[in-house]
Amino acid sequence: MLTTRRLAIALSLVLLGCGRAGPAKFTAANPFANPSPLFEQAPPFDRIHDADFQPAIEEGMRVQLVEVAAIASDTATPTFDNTIVALERSGTLLRRASAVFFALASANTDDTIQQVQSAVAPKLAAHSDAIFLNDTLFRRVKSLYDRRAALGLDTTQLYLVQRYYRDFVRAGALLADSDKTKLRALNQEEATLSTDFQKKLLAATKAGAVVVDDSAQLDGLSAGDIAVAAQAAKDRKLTGKWVIALRNTTQQPAQAELRNRALRERLFRASTTRAERGDSNDTRQIILRLAQLRPERARLLGYPSLAAYVLDDQMAKTPDAAIKLLTDLVPAATAKARGEAAAMQALINGQHGNFTVQPWDWQYYAEQVRAAQYALDEGQIKPYFELNRVLTDGVFYAATQLYGLTFRERKDLPVYHPDVRVFEVFDTDGTSIGLFYCDYFKRDNKQGGAWQGDFVDRSSLLGTHPVIYNVANFTKPAAGQPALLTYDDVTTMFHEFGHGLHAMLVNVHYPRLAANVPTDFVEVPSQFNEHWALYPSVFAHYARHYQTGQPMPQELVAKIRRAKTFDQGFATTEYVAAALLDFAWHTLPAGPKQADVDSFEAQALRRYHVDVAEVPPRYRTNYFAHIWDGGYNANYYAYLWSEVIEDDAYAWFTEHGGLTRANGQRFRDLVLSRAGSLDAGAMYRAFRGRDPVVGPLLEDRGLVAGRR
Repeated sequence: MLTTRRLAIALSLVLLGCGRAGPAKFTAANPFANPSPLFEQAPPFDRIHDADFQPAIEEGMRVQLVEVAAIASDTATPTFDNTIVALERSGTLLRRASAVFFALASANTDDTIQQVQSAVAPKLAAHSDAIFLNDTLFRRVKSLYDRRAALGLDTTQLYLVQRYYRDFVRAGALLADSDKTKLRALNQEEATLSTDFQKKLLAATKAGAVVVDDSAQLDGLSAGDIAVAAQAAKDRKLTGKWVIALRNTTQQPAQAELRNRALRERLFRASTTRAERGDSNDTRQIILRLAQLRPERARLLGYPSLAAYVLDDQMAKTPDAAIKLLTDLVPAATAKARGEAAAMQALINGQHGNFTVQPWDWQYYAEQVRAAQYALDEGQIKPYFELNRVLTDGVFYAATQLYGLTFRERKDLPVYHPDVRVFEVFDTDGTSIGLFYCDYFKRDNKQGGAWQGDFVDRSSLLGTHPVIYNVANFTKPAAGQPALLTYDDVTTMFHEFGHGLHAMLVNVHYPRLAANVPTDFVEVPSQFNEHWALYPSVFAHYARHYQTGQPMPQELVAKIRRAKTFDQGFATTEYVAAALLDFAWHTLPAGPKQADVDSFEAQALRRYHVDVAEVPPRYRTNYFAHIWDGGYNANYYAYLWSEVIEDDAYAWFTEHGGLTRANGQRFRDLVLSRAGSLDAGAMYRAFRGRDPVVGPLLEDRGLVAGRR
């Protein structure tokens, strides 16, 4: 899923601040006043309090204002060192405080953090504008850009100068002063609205949880899942009840097991309407305004739509190219989905169900069809996927086999929540290269989904090593019970750790280039890493029964492999529908506000021929956090674009001996370590020897014959 890399990019762009001091004064006692004294500058969570964030962030902005003003006013001829390197070195206090703050705002928020977030969001937007719309500073950058061929720069330095110039231009540096004023106002409003959306959605997701009065309605759920529902009710002080909390996606895991059709429908409707109930958590007015102001901002910057602006800096380059990739899949995906629906309807009819399959039935009957076709159900496989074993003997083991990394748990470092664990990471020669935090269990104060982020970025210029984290929303077991995962949860762990590997193994001197990865390439390492979850030697190492330690029987492994492409019509259709819905909103030209969110959504799905009644989008507009506050606006297609690349990359591995240290080192050296230090297309061609082709993706999803 989405990472916090977009936030890292924003912060690495040397944000410049303004605004009044916060409610508390910044002093030398603030835990962010100096680099953390802990190992690798790990955040001192035992010393950090909510009251520390706003003064540290605002002081960081003030200090950076001084730093950047000195760069802009330097009377010496602009040079790479006194301008670009100086900008790269600025803002360390802001970077230090913001990284921790936004991590907690997503994973462990509370009322105070949300208040601080609302206060600083527009200031940080103004912050960014203050640097990129600073004409004096831009003239220095432009001077370097204009003279770049004569400066004696190496390839990386030349690329960095070009990147900085492009950053300034895309931020509006060439605009007239009147348009800069308009742009500042739009940026601050968008920052405020996006923060408000996040707060409302978090509250709506919590409030949307389904409360069950009678345990008989939970028939079909495992004893462990029922215990979790009982504990969730107890946590909310709902005595004698059970609570099924919502995940971030449209479809909910419990729908696969609940036999009570009415409860499945309740859960589905709670999910799909969570943020459009006309209450204080309704997100629709925020969405309508965001959908109006974003094309206004794009128009100021010379683009016909927000999507045109965003994709101009991505691998796809144009909305048409990305939309074509998506729409080309629609006929095969929807046809397969309709075939899957027909198989479920036949099953329902055979059971004398006397009803037509509906979206809330899909997960339940898909499991039955899968059991019938592949003799496989989640209850058989979950005992073999105990979380800790998946992490240490699966995720970490694959990283050892591919990249030579090893891991040791650190219990001496403070964490922000008792569920969080910390591991030190060692390279092939035993050298420590950073820290990895993992926070896997769902909480009501945690955003939905899964993501990766950085407390500290790797930078040889700044002398820092990566301190990264993975966050997920797996169901926390009842006390004394093991944390057993679905296979989807397992692949999520591998996926997010792929982002983590990218952050750990980057070997770029300049921070801006470490963050310069296009969104439609940034998912390549994560999706690529998913392949190792089912790789024979890795799977055998971690898929062991949590009670007996016995490996998963080979006939069950074979069933998982055969079932891998099962329900891919549904999965592809729900994803493509969401991605095209993103484009429908973000290809809008500047103009009046849309009249209604729901009618716009319905029309868009019909226009793109993805209005399959039984398969709603993976995210409906009202809770589509990726595009309204997650940095993936006009970019949700990136998962599929990246999948084309990573499936092609995995095909290279299969052609060259599979999982070997030599192959892993090549991928590390030519892809993971380079981050954004060169054009992503050129980077991939250096690894693969050609551009990616779509065939491996179609085969992997089972949309064409001839799976590898």
